[in-house]
Amino acid sequence: MEEKSRKDHRALLNPGEENELEVFGYETQNLRRVLCLLISVLTCGVLLLVFYWKPQWRVWATCIPCPLQEADTILLRTTDEFQRYMRKKVICLDLSTLKFPISKNPEEPLLADRHSIINQAVLKPELKLRYIQVQKIRYVWDNVEKRFQKVGLLEDSNSCYDIHHTFGLGLTSEDQEVRRLVCGPNAIEVEIQPIWKLLVKQVLNPFYVFQAFTLTLWLSQGYIEYATAIIILSVISIVLTVYDLRQQSVKLHKLVEDHNKVQVTISVKGQGKSSLPCDAVLIDGSCVVNEGMLTGESIPVTKTPLPHTENTTSWKSHSLEDYRKHVLFCGTEVIQVKPTGQGPVRAVVLQTGYNTAKGDLVRSILYPRPLNFKLYSDAFKFIVCLAFLGVMGFFYALGVYMYHGVSSRDTVTMALLLLTVTVPPVLPAALTTGIVYAQKRLKRKNIFCISPQRINMCGQINLVCFDKTGTLTEDGLDLWGTVPAADSCFQEVHSFSSGKALPWSPLCAAMASCHSLILLNGTIQGDPLDLKMFESTFWIMEDCNEDHCKFGISASNIIIKPGPKASQSPVEAITIVRQFPFSSSLQRMSVVAQLAGEDHFHVYMKGAPEMLARFCSSETVPKNFAQELRNYTVQGFRVIALAHKALKMGKFSEVESLTREKVESELTFLGLLIMENRLKKETKPVLKELSEARIRTVMITGDNLQTAITVARNSKMIPQGSQVILVEANEPEESVPASVTWQLVENQECEPGKNETYINIGNSSVPDGERGSCYHFAMSGKSYQVIFQHFNSLLPKILVNGTIFARMSPGQKSSLIEEFQKLNYYVGMCGDGANDCGALKMAHAGISLSEQEASVASPFTSKTANIECVPHLIKEGRAALVSSFGVFKYLTMYGIIQFIGTSLLYWQLQLFGNYQYLMQDVAITLMVCLTMSSTHAYPKLAPYRPAGQLLSPPLLLSVLLNTCFTCIVQVCAFLYVKQQPWYCEVYRYSECFLDNHSNFSTNESLERNWTGSATLIPGSVLSFESTTLWPITTINCITAAFIFSKGKPFRKPIYTNYIFSFLLVSALGLTVFILFSDFQDVYSGMEFIPTKTSWRVSVLVAAFTHFCVAFFAEDAILQNRKLWLWIKKELGIYSKSSYRNWQKKLAEDPTWPPTNRTDYSGDGKNGFYINQGYESSEQIPREKLELGGQTTEQHFWTRL
Repeated sequence: MEEKSRKDHRALLNPGEENELEVFGYETQNLRRVLCLLISVLTCGVLLLVFYWKPQWRVWATCIPCPLQEADTILLRTTDEFQRYMRKKVICLDLSTLKFPISKNPEEPLLADRHSIINQAVLKPELKLRYIQVQKIRYVWDNVEKRFQKVGLLEDSNSCYDIHHTFGLGLTSEDQEVRRLVCGPNAIEVEIQPIWKLLVKQVLNPFYVFQAFTLTLWLSQGYIEYATAIIILSVISIVLTVYDLRQQSVKLHKLVEDHNKVQVTISVKGQGKSSLPCDAVLIDGSCVVNEGMLTGESIPVTKTPLPHTENTTSWKSHSLEDYRKHVLFCGTEVIQVKPTGQGPVRAVVLQTGYNTAKGDLVRSILYPRPLNFKLYSDAFKFIVCLAFLGVMGFFYALGVYMYHGVSSRDTVTMALLLLTVTVPPVLPAALTTGIVYAQKRLKRKNIFCISPQRINMCGQINLVCFDKTGTLTEDGLDLWGTVPAADSCFQEVHSFSSGKALPWSPLCAAMASCHSLILLNGTIQGDPLDLKMFESTFWIMEDCNEDHCKFGISASNIIIKPGPKASQSPVEAITIVRQFPFSSSLQRMSVVAQLAGEDHFHVYMKGAPEMLARFCSSETVPKNFAQELRNYTVQGFRVIALAHKALKMGKFSEVESLTREKVESELTFLGLLIMENRLKKETKPVLKELSEARIRTVMITGDNLQTAITVARNSKMIPQGSQVILVEANEPEESVPASVTWQLVENQECEPGKNETYINIGNSSVPDGERGSCYHFAMSGKSYQVIFQHFNSLLPKILVNGTIFARMSPGQKSSLIEEFQKLNYYVGMCGDGANDCGALKMAHAGISLSEQEASVASPFTSKTANIECVPHLIKEGRAALVSSFGVFKYLTMYGIIQFIGTSLLYWQLQLFGNYQYLMQDVAITLMVCLTMSSTHAYPKLAPYRPAGQLLSPPLLLSVLLNTCFTCIVQVCAFLYVKQQPWYCEVYRYSECFLDNHSNFSTNESLERNWTGSATLIPGSVLSFESTTLWPITTINCITAAFIFSKGKPFRKPIYTNYIFSFLLVSALGLTVFILFSDFQDVYSGMEFIPTKTSWRVSVLVAAFTHFCVAFFAEDAILQNRKLWLWIKKELGIYSKSSYRNWQKKLAEDPTWPPTNRTDYSGDGKNGFYINQGYESSEQIPREKLELGGQTTEQHFWTRL
C-alpha cells in the first residue's frame, strides 16, 4: 500500500523527450505555512530569500506528500544531471461556466474526437478539470491514465482516416468553446519583462546578497571610498545586465508579436504570401512554403495532402520519418497554394500556441538548456574553498580579538571583515569579460553566437564533423553529363560541355518534370540542384492555361514546355499533376505528369542510385550498374538516377487517390545524371590546419559513400597512404543473423597527368607496420543503424577510427554525434543548417553556414559560407578558456594575498588603510581583470588543447606554490621589520614614535608636519608593519597578474594587449613612486609612516625576488608541458577519456582492424558478436569476450 502511495505521488512529464521532468504531488498544510511566515518575520525575510533560491525547500516546509490526483502543489525536477526544481500550483477549471449546456453523464464523451485527452480529463458530474502550466505549456490531469498530459495539440494516435473524417469538415461551435477554454488561446506571447522585476531578480542573486552584506560591513567601518567604488561598479553591472535582458525581452517580443496578429481566412487564390498561425496537417490541395525561419535555408518546399487510407495506424507512423511533408509549420511562409478540383486548400490544425514548431523554438530561447561544462562546476568548488578559508579567518579573528579583550561588537565586526576578504566582489564580472571579448572578435569575423557560454567549450573541441555538400564542397553543382540506359545497357554519355541540347527521350522528360520548382512572379525558384537540372534541358515553365487544363486538372498546376534552344520534341507540353516531394530519409522524389495530347499519365522518379534501383524492374537495370556507378563516384562526381513508368489510368481523380507505394514501383530505369561537386578552395587548408592541431575531422553526409571517400581523399581528410576499410552491415534475415563485412578499399592512382582517384575493393590486408591511426572506417547510414542495433559493443571501436559516414539521415547524424560524445569527445559540427539542425543542436558547438545573422538551428552561425570559421572559433574558444583560467587564478591569489596580509595585521589589532585597499582593489585588480582577457587568440592552432579543468594538478599547484611564496615573503617582512633598530610599536607607544620619528624621516618638512595621530583604537592603520606589507602585497598582485597572463601557445604575447600592459606598468610605477616618495600628502593620505631608504630598497628587492621565483616556477615548471607528460608517464597516469582507452586497447589488439572478413551477431545479448567464418568459439580471445560486454563510459558533462 505504501509503495502504491509512493508511486501515485510521483510521475514523469514528457517521458523520453528532451524536456523530461519528474513531478511530485504535495498538499499544503496551513499550520506549516503560518509557522514559516512567523520564522520569516523573525529572521527579517532571510527564510523567504532562502525559499526563493530553493523552491523545493519551500514545498517541503509548507506541504506534505500526497497522490498527484489530490495535490494542490506540484514540485517538478529535471531528469538531467542538474536536478533543477520548480514549484507550480494546480489550477482548477470549471466547465459549467460555458454558455451552452454540457451533459453530466460520465458515459457520454465531451468532444466528438474519441482520442482527445480532454474527454479523460473532465470529471463528471462536477465538470471540473485540473491543470498545471509548465514553461508555457498546459498539462491537464488525465483521470484514466493517472498522469499529466499536454493539451493544445491533435493526438498522435489519430489515423489518416480519423483526421479526414472527424476533423475534415471542422469542429462544432461547442467543441470550439471547450477547446478554447481548456487549451487556451492560440498565442505565442512573450511579455516584456518589467524593469523592476528584472532588477529584483538580479539583486536577489546570492552573490549580490553576499556583496550587500560585505558593503554594509565596510561602510560601518568607515571604508566609504572603497565601498562607494564597489557600489558604483555593482550598480553599473546590474544596470547593464538589466538593460541587456530587457533588450532581449523586447527583441523576442517583437519577433513573436506578428504571430498574434494573424487573421485566418480561407483563400482560393494561387498567389500571395501569408504566415501560418499554427501547425496544421494538409488534407486537401498542396502548398509551397518557405521554411527558412526553421531551417535557415530559404528554399521553397512543396507540401502534399495527407493520404486517404482506411487503416487504423497513427498518421505519423503511416508516413514514417516523412510525416513532415504533410505538415505546414507555424511561422513559415505560404508562397503558393494549389487547390485540387473546385474546393479551397484545406488543413486541420495540429498544434497551437507554444506547442507549435515556432512555439518550441521560442521556448528554447526562453528556457535554454543549462551547460554543464567542467569549468563552471570547478569554479563553484573553488569559490566554496575560498569561502571556507574566509570562515577559518573568521574564527582566527574572533580568537585574536577576544584574547585582547576587545568589545564583542568590534570583535564580531572585524571577524566578519576578514570573512569577506577571500571572495573578491569582481569575480562574476571578471569571468564573463573573456567571453564578451571573444564574442566581439568572432563578430568581426562574421561568426555570430546565440549561446556565449559555449565559447569556452569550443576551446576543448577535439573532433569536428562536417557535412559535405555546401560545406566542404561547392553548394552549386555543375552538370557534367547524362548516361542514358536502354535495353538493360548504358548508352553513350551525353556531355553538357559540348553545348548541344539534350535529345528528346523519357530521360529528358524526367529531367524537365521531376523536381519541386515553382514559378513565382515569373521567376523559377527552388532547390539549386533541381534548378540546374531543369535549366540543362532548355525547357521553360508556365502556369496552367485553358488549352492544357483537361481532365479536371486544377489551373494552379505547372506546365513545362520546350524552350527555343531545346531539342525538337514530339511533345508540346508536360503538366505536373502530383508531387511526392524529396526527403533526406527517403532519398528520392517522384511526380505524376501528363504529356499534352495523351489521355493517360506518367510517373517520373529521381533519387540516390542505390535507392532508386530497388524500385525499378530488375530487367531494366543494366548489369554493370554498380561498376558504372562506382566509376563516377570514385572520381568525386555526384550521381542521381532517374526512372519512369506509364500509369494505365485516365482519370485525374484516380491519380489523386494513388499512394506513394503504388506510384513508386515497377519502374523502368532511365539512366544517370552526373554532376561535378568541386571542393571549396578553403577546404584543404582548413582540414590541414585542423590535422596539424591534432583535431579529428569526420565527414557526415547524405551523399553516396564512394563519392564521400573520394572527397575525403582529395581534401586530405584521409591522408595519402592511409587505408580505408569499408564497413557494411546487414540486417538479420530468416536463418542468417545480422552481419558486418569488413572490406579494404585500395587506392590506385590513374595516369600521372590526372588527379582522379580510382577505388578498388580488393583482398589485401592492412600491413602490420601500418596498424594504428593509419586506417579509417567508412560506412553508410544503413550499416550504422544495423551496428547500432545489433553490434553495440563494436560501435565505439569503429567510432575511434571512423572518418566517413555517408547516406546518413538527419536522425542518424544526431545519433552519431551523441555516440561520439559518449566517448568523451568534445564535438563540433559544421553544416549548412538544412538537414543538419538536429546534429548542430546536439554537438557541443554547432556552426551553421547561413547568411542569416543568427540561425536558430545552432549556437554559432557563420555568414561566410566556408569552413574557415571552424579554426577561428576553436582559437577564440581556447583563448577565452585560458583567459577564464588566468582571471580565476589571479582573483584567487588576490584574495589569498590580501587575506594573508590582513591576518598578519590582525595579530596586532590593525588593518590596511582605506586608500591602501582602494589602490589594490580598484587601481589594480579591477582594471587588470577587465583587460586581462582582451589578449587576442594566437594565430596558429597548437597541437594540444588547454586544460579543461580548474581542479587539475598544474593549476592547483600553481595556486598552492604562489600562496607559499607570498606567505613566506609577507611573514618574513612582518617579522623582520620588528627587528629593525628604528622600529616602534606605533599604536602602543605613540609618544615613542613622536620622539623618534626623525630617525627614519629623510624629509625635514615632512618631519615638522607629522602629527602622529595613532591611537589605541582597535583597527587603527598607522604602523611600520602596514607600511612594509602594503608595497609587498601590491607588487605580489601585479606579479600574479603578469605570470597568469601567459601568451603562446593559445594567446598572443602579453605585450600585444596594450591596455593591460600599460595598466600593469602604471600600477607598478605608482607603487614604486609611493614607496620611495617623501611627500607628506602622499604618506598621510595613504596612512604610511616614512622609513629609511635602505629599508624601502630591501622591500623592493624582496618583492622582486618573489617575482623571479614565482615567474620561474610558473613558466619553467608549472607551464612546462614536456615535464608534466614525463611525470604522467613515470607515474603511469593516463587519460580517463573513453576514446583514449579504446585507442590504447585497439593498438595492442593484433586482430584489429579486421579486413576482408564477415562477422555475425551472436545471441544478441550485450551486443556480443562472433566471426563464424574465421574463429571457432574456443579461439575467441579472452580479452575480446571481456570487451564484448563492456558499455561505453559516459561522463555526465558530455551530454548537453
